[in-house]
Amino acid sequence: MKTRIRNLILSSAVAVAAVTAGASAAKPPRAPLPPAYVEECGSCHVAFPGRMLDAASWSAVLAGLERHFGVDASVDTTTLEPIRAYLASTARSKATAADGVPLLRITETRWFRHEHDEVPGRLWREPDAVKPADCAACHRSTAEGSYSEHDVRLPRKGEAK
Repeated sequence: MKTRIRNLILSSAVAVAAVTAGASAAKPPRAPLPPAYVEECGSCHVAFPGRMLDAASWSAVLAGLERHFGVDASVDTTTLEPIRAYLASTARSKATAADGVPLLRITETRWFRHEHDEVPGRLWREPDAVKPADCAACHRSTAEGSYSEHDVRLPRKGEAK
């Protein structure tokens, strides 16, 4: 009887170890961002991952590039098409629209507000404040497409961003 219990415990431990090892295995690397996207969009701000907005919102953003938050960010059709394809294929499946109107700012989504509700208000209000859209100011691995809470470092007052 003791041998059966010991074997049962041992086989359970092996099963748990196997499941744990599989669960903790490194996630496959994210697909690299299209070079045109990084070059065009990433030259002014972080080349945001497509998963940050839904397809309707990305479509609206791309439709207004000639007046993109006060800047003419227009690009030719040849450059725009791979960007459009990337954003459409990686867009968030859950709607980010508000009352059926596509949102143009990631910072206006419910998801963003929920994820950043613990950020001290002073960080965004003071004269030398970080802009909410400046993800790289706190998320140190944005270039690799990671926005993990484990990589966050909030700037200290007066610290260069």
